[in-house]
Amino acid sequence: MLKTIGATVLAAAAVALTCTGTAQAETNPACPSGVTQIGATKYLKSGSATVASVKQFKGCNKNWGYIYVWDSWKAGHPNFIATVAITRGDGEIDGNSGGRGQQEVWSRGANTLQYCTMAYGTVSGGYAGFTEERC
Repeated sequence: MLKTIGATVLAAAAVALTCTGTAQAETNPACPSGVTQIGATKYLKSGSATVASVKQFKGCNKNWGYIYVWDSWKAGHPNFIATVAITRGDGEIDGNSGGRGQQEVWSRGANTLQYCTMAYGTVSGGYAGFTEERC
């Protein structure tokens, strides 16, 4: 009996750790065949609090930028504007801004698979950052 309870508690703790504070939405509506994340996620921070996650994806023969504003930050800052773009480092290639308070934004697809690119995300209030460059 104690073994079963212990295993159940450990399993519940593992699920809680897996789900804590992560951005869940990542379905690109413009690429129905699916996208794959390339490179590491960039976290935009305000002190120790995470404001947003910025990611770069490839799929449908294009690169895509993605930004997700975290629930915990959005709760206290409902009037933000999030923007995301794909860049080659020499300027914006293809970007997109969400509406006021829009939590998830995808860039338009950029025909840049042959180049080294980064996703660049911003959240109004001075939060911005690049993902790592991927070639």
